[in-house]
Amino acid sequence: MKSYDKLSNMVHREGYIFIAIAVAATFVFSSLNTNLGWICFIATILCVYFFRNPQRVTPVGDDLIISAADGIVVGIDKVQPPAELKFENEMLKVSVFLNVLNVHVNRIPVTGKVLGLYYNPGKFINASLDKASVDNERQAVVIENKKGEKIAVVQIAGLIARRIVCDLEEEMEVKSGQRYGIIRFGSRVDLYLPADTVPQVAVGQTVVGGETIIGKLGTQPKNTLEFEVRN
Repeated sequence: MKSYDKLSNMVHREGYIFIAIAVAATFVFSSLNTNLGWICFIATILCVYFFRNPQRVTPVGDDLIISAADGIVVGIDKVQPPAELKFENEMLKVSVFLNVLNVHVNRIPVTGKVLGLYYNPGKFINASLDKASVDNERQAVVIENKKGEKIAVVQIAGLIARRIVCDLEEEMEVKSGQRYGIIRFGSRVDLYLPADTVPQVAVGQTVVGGETIIGKLGTQPKNTLEFEVRN
């Protein structure tokens, strides 16, 4: 059991079948052709790399919003959230695009309770485009923190990504930085935050899921952050 837990902390379970197939292909084709064997071996390494599941050190603070994904910030805008989220007011949307080389394990952005899960079927257009937020297949999670503030984190499928995995259930208690799902092969994650959230990132900035502080709830100035960290 300990060995399994250790493995799952290095490689996400969604990758096991792909890695197993690549390893089997490596053995089979190596006996037939050396070059094919090397190609399969490289494919195995790429599978392990794509499904890597690294440990992260998460800043801890009641007002902190932590990045739910690795990638590049492609948008920071005040918008009306998608209808399925049932938010009446305008919110701050922070969008992160993940390319195929990024870690694709997603993490909880804020400590609290899961209020709702909302799946919406859709298209598979390029996830770097803003219209992907409303046109593409997506899985949304609404979380309420202990102050009663609600935020949403949305996993969005992309041009290549065709599978979204979310391990959460309604009423679950969650912690910021906690792993909760994965999107396979290039994707996007949107955060919908209260309108008065103070952004701590900029468009074009590279962020790290479970570590980078995306924003601070409330109106405290950007340069007055105080927090602890959690492994």
